[in-house]
Amino acid sequence: MSENDDIGDDWAAAMNEQADAEADWGDALKEQANATKGSSQGFAAAEFPEFNDQKSKNSGPSSDEVKLDVILDVPVTVSLEIGRTKINIRNLLQLNQGSVVELDRFAGEPMDVLVNGTLVAHGEVVVVNDKFGIRLTDIISPSERVRKLG
Repeated sequence: MSENDDIGDDWAAAMNEQADAEADWGDALKEQANATKGSSQGFAAAEFPEFNDQKSKNSGPSSDEVKLDVILDVPVTVSLEIGRTKINIRNLLQLNQGSVVELDRFAGEPMDVLVNGTLVAHGEVVVVNDKFGIRLTDIISPSERVRKLG
């Protein structure tokens, strides 16, 4: 017998051992799975309820009935915007009392009413008891607000 035949036989024996070991592992895994299913100490698959099932089980309001009571006392910032402009820092530092800053709006054009930075209405300036106020002339619909966000 030559040296090459011995090496070939060794490789063949090693490959046969590996195949036998893989078969043994497969059998062991099958046995373990079968034992787990049959025993009371085995783990059962977790069951999670569907979200749709929870809606029908709860006696709370449906998705159409939104309860706003929980947020009615949350404070929000309402701001009124007459207009905007962009100027460079050099011109900003040169502003002093009596300076005029040109805005992007025309006189008589409605002001923007913003709640937490989101446009919700347009209005015009009024004076009530020596204080400024705003008369709302146009309310932005929720669908329009969502469209402007995107």
